[in-house]
Amino acid sequence: MDNKKRKDFKKNNKKKGQEKITLPLKGMSCASCVIKVEDSLKSVEGVKSANVNLATEKATVEYETEKVKFDDLAKAVDSAGYMVSLEEETFDVEGMSCASCVKKVEDALLSVNGVEEASVNLATEKATVKYVPPLPLKEMKKAVENVGYKLISIKEPSRLKEEEKEILKDVELNKLRNKFYFSLFMGILIFLGSTEFIPGVVSIPQNVRFFIMFLLATPVQFWAGWQIYVGAYKVARHGSTNMDTLIAMGTSAAYFFSVIATFFPELFTSRGLEVTVYYDTAALIIALILLGRYLEAKAKGRTTEAIKKLMGLRAKTARVIRDGEEIDLPIEEVIVSDLVVVRPGEKIPVDGVIKDGYSSIDESMVTGESIPVSKKAGDKVIGATINKSGSLTFEAKKIGKDTVLAQIVRMVQEAQGSKAPIQRMADVVASYFVPAVITIAIITFLLWFFLGPEGKAFTFALVNFIAVLIIACPCALGLATPTAIMVGTGKGAEEGVLVRSGVSLETAHKLNSIILDKTGTLTEGKPKVTDVITTNGYKQEELLALVASVEKKSEHPLAEAIVLEAKSKDIKLEEANNFQAIAGLGATAKVGSKTIAVGNLKLMKEQKVKLNDISKKKDELSAKGKTPVFAAIDGEVAGIIGIADTLKHNSKEVVHKLNQLGLKVTMLTGDNALTAKAVAAQAGIENVLSEVLPADKVSEVKKLQNEEGLVAMVGDGINDAPALAQANIGIAIGTGTDIAMEASDITLMSGDLDGIVRAIALSKKTMRVIKQNLFWAFFYNVALIPIAAGVLYPFFALLLSPIFAAAAMALSSVTVVSNSLRLKRA
Repeated sequence: MDNKKRKDFKKNNKKKGQEKITLPLKGMSCASCVIKVEDSLKSVEGVKSANVNLATEKATVEYETEKVKFDDLAKAVDSAGYMVSLEEETFDVEGMSCASCVKKVEDALLSVNGVEEASVNLATEKATVKYVPPLPLKEMKKAVENVGYKLISIKEPSRLKEEEKEILKDVELNKLRNKFYFSLFMGILIFLGSTEFIPGVVSIPQNVRFFIMFLLATPVQFWAGWQIYVGAYKVARHGSTNMDTLIAMGTSAAYFFSVIATFFPELFTSRGLEVTVYYDTAALIIALILLGRYLEAKAKGRTTEAIKKLMGLRAKTARVIRDGEEIDLPIEEVIVSDLVVVRPGEKIPVDGVIKDGYSSIDESMVTGESIPVSKKAGDKVIGATINKSGSLTFEAKKIGKDTVLAQIVRMVQEAQGSKAPIQRMADVVASYFVPAVITIAIITFLLWFFLGPEGKAFTFALVNFIAVLIIACPCALGLATPTAIMVGTGKGAEEGVLVRSGVSLETAHKLNSIILDKTGTLTEGKPKVTDVITTNGYKQEELLALVASVEKKSEHPLAEAIVLEAKSKDIKLEEANNFQAIAGLGATAKVGSKTIAVGNLKLMKEQKVKLNDISKKKDELSAKGKTPVFAAIDGEVAGIIGIADTLKHNSKEVVHKLNQLGLKVTMLTGDNALTAKAVAAQAGIENVLSEVLPADKVSEVKKLQNEEGLVAMVGDGINDAPALAQANIGIAIGTGTDIAMEASDITLMSGDLDGIVRAIALSKKTMRVIKQNLFWAFFYNVALIPIAAGVLYPFFALLLSPIFAAAAMALSSVTVVSNSLRLKRA
């Protein structure tokens, strides 16, 4: 893949003819569910990749648009025993007059990517839309307007939907909590009714006691535990199994055995067997399972707090100047080129460029930097940041999904929905786990039934069968990796470190070498002219006037420094014609009747300019860490301009930290060797790659990959993008160009180099948590399944009660999620 294609791929996460969609799912409960949905989605022809996240209950699918439709994906999810959760919204439609209007509006809505169903009612003049969130409101309005009608929001959907989601989550949590309390209360009553040590219980006839317990246990089994049966049934329809299968089998075995003992005791007494019931076991298992799910759901909710915080940063309204008047509009109605007014203390609603005013802006919610940034006319502003002092008027440049905040949210969501390679091991185990557990449980039952103590063989067989089924639910395995990645990437976003994927997060801590671009990365990227040395009779102001006239057409930081120097001296610039930028060398142009060449030594050689004695001045400047820029007029050398770019305040400290982490640090620059070595020495860098043309940066990265292993590239310019894409981890300085950020794996929003160390530290801590989670998830099952099967009984006469098995199973999931939440304090 060439560099442009690689950049485009990283920019949009798609290739030509490919699309990526995130599907909200319903019905998943454990790691085996994840594998089933992924396998089913991958089996659809045209699907390139499918990643399912148990913690977020979402599937991210990349597919070929020509081969795959949404219905194909929905059917694939359904065939695995689960369902895609679409959301619904209703709108008013203006301008419809007949049945043909209905068809036009419906077709327009269905043409919008993300809208899966659309129903328009002519009588009520309303359209009901089912969609895959987030709601593509702007695109829907445009599509309807293009066919001659108008779509009107009845409410502010995107924001209200988020609020409704939170309310629904709270309602579901309350239901779960109430079912747990009910099950626990009933379970305790049944347990008390089962014991012979409580006065008065023994005096109640056994058949009456059993019947009362039956009445208490039945609502627990089929009301409180109904969701377990539903989950097991859905996958059973497709010949599959999951965590609910294990719980349903275990509790049903205990419950229905007890029902038979209650209503047909003669089946036992006729064979000389003791009549025993396990209503308490079934009820308390369900209670503990519900408790585990309740605690897990609450903990999982905390893993998405970073996204909620980011979403909450958005302004609700904007003050816009239209037809000469200031009016307040919903944020969704702001359009590009609107003039937006922001007063002190208000949030900046969208991204834009200041046209009038001066202020300091708190950008901490985006960059992680607490110190407000001074802004004036011509500076960029970011939506959701806070205007601290003066009033500003700015032109809206990016709105909706194109704003920096929206891109951050999308990037974090995609990262949280992605998988780290380490999860593959857990996925493989989980895919075989439930069938293996059922097999082990059946073998356990048969062994105890035929080899157990006389008179108690069946009881022991049943108890151990249930214990194995309950204790082995693979929830912890499925949550071990995604919860840690969700919390880790969310924490990174809060600190201004945006991680693109789980793969990036896992790779960062394995790096062997790191390449730092010089200009704008190690240095401030704001070079200043320090020396103007002339020759062949030219005066300083004359040389500056001609060179700056050429350089004003260039976007290079060195060119900008020369232009600023000329302006500071009030030197009048002329129009340059036939301007030609030569990548990595400089530029040429005609100013008046003179032909000017401005650039490095290579350009002078290419232009066959004789330097004579002035080349000694070049070495003197370079030795001081200054960049020499040669100027030739009509093929004759006219002078050298010395330009210095100071190191960022913490560059040396960060390099030292990176060395302490065991990374080989290399500085990469297009500057000449002397200047590069001088700057590198100031930063404490021993390895220098100088005079590297933009086109050669990729090959230098490849060379280091072959020599050192995993390599990170840190840069901020357009010419760094191919190298960022080539590196194992591309780290973009957020204050740099959009292209560099889009080609990278990690973005440092504040531009602070210390973010590199924070990113690597975050990777290490996240991977440590993931490994801890996986260890305990595997260790838990490996250690406790044999105990549940009764392996300790021959030695210590100990059996694991199914009730304790349920408690241990619930605890394992809560432990894994809680361990992941520790990253919030990292």
